[in-house]
Amino acid sequence: MKEFIKCYKQMIIVSLAAVIIGVIVGAIDAGFGKILIYLGESRSEHFMKLIFFLPLAGMLLIWIYRKVSKKAMKGMNLVFNVGHGEEDSIPLTLVPLSIIGTWMTHWFGGSAGREGVAVQIGATVSHYIGSRIKIENASRVFLVTGMAAGFAGLFGTPIAACFFALEVLIAGALDYTALLPIIIAAFSSSFTAHLLNLEKFTFKLETKINIDAMFILKLVIIAVIFSFVGRIFSVFLKYAKEKLGNKFEDPIKKIFVVGIILSILFIICGRGRYSGLGTNLINASFNGEHIYEFDWLLKIILTVITLAAGYQGGEVTPLFSIGCSLGVVLANILNMPVEFIAALGYTAVFGSATNTLLAPIFIGAEVFGYEYMPYFFVVCSISYIFNGNKSIYGLQKNIIKAPNKD
Repeated sequence: MKEFIKCYKQMIIVSLAAVIIGVIVGAIDAGFGKILIYLGESRSEHFMKLIFFLPLAGMLLIWIYRKVSKKAMKGMNLVFNVGHGEEDSIPLTLVPLSIIGTWMTHWFGGSAGREGVAVQIGATVSHYIGSRIKIENASRVFLVTGMAAGFAGLFGTPIAACFFALEVLIAGALDYTALLPIIIAAFSSSFTAHLLNLEKFTFKLETKINIDAMFILKLVIIAVIFSFVGRIFSVFLKYAKEKLGNKFEDPIKKIFVVGIILSILFIICGRGRYSGLGTNLINASFNGEHIYEFDWLLKIILTVITLAAGYQGGEVTPLFSIGCSLGVVLANILNMPVEFIAALGYTAVFGSATNTLLAPIFIGAEVFGYEYMPYFFVVCSISYIFNGNKSIYGLQKNIIKAPNKD
């Protein structure tokens, strides 16, 4: 009886803590996301005035990290280390540093995402609160709870956020120990961010699907292509980080030199078309605007170089834009419904690059409609199978042995 009471007492405590975490993280996500949108609009309007300051912004960013918290420079790697029990704390300074760093990257024209910041915000806040609560496996439980809250608050996809937090630390394994607080925190965060008017991207698909042998064959082909592109992104990112790290011992020198190169590339390549999150490519893909055959490739190259140089941000929204713009190209080549294939690319490239399966399936359902979930399941599953267990998260552990590690 005592064990029964103790168990439910812990569940109540954890649930209440999860609500608090969700509300706090959702509110921070909302503020961060709304200002990021404003800065993106400002950059688009004044691109040629701001882009030349990208190298200097990078130097300032590294200098701030060095002065305030060198440990916080590890970013997502620190979150993964704590998740694997290799670190025991996350400095609270990670929250303002990651936010300010990402704002600077986007405002001055870098190509990066935002989920990395959201996940770091959630993990930091939740881990701090969890360190004050005495339960079994508190560190890991509250870490993944915060990761789910951060993702859900920013993207407004709480179910996908739950599975992302469960899958991303160890590919191929799902630990349901923290399932209750993950669900509560994810939905609380998503609701809070929505209440504070953070925009959520949704697009209602209205494509009529006629299934036949040729349609199924085409679906398999595009799934494999999406998988290959997600794998290219993760492998290229790892390679670029290693090469630039070996080339430049001083991070400040690295970000300054590469920042100059990036400024030139962003001007030459569409005058900011590939700067920022890539939401312009996403909107173009689903609103019948022109998508170039090389949009997805240039977005890969410039995002990878931006992140490898040391600029702050994430990878997920650029992956969404890469996937849907590639989907438009493939749909035109294979004579398939454009919005439908773009939606599949939106989810499958993300799933391949992050080496996750359930999260991209539910992102597809929450963003584009649950009636298309069987198609997201098939394409994301194939994409996951063929990605070779590669991931943009270098410290992601994997219980599955890939048939080919090259």
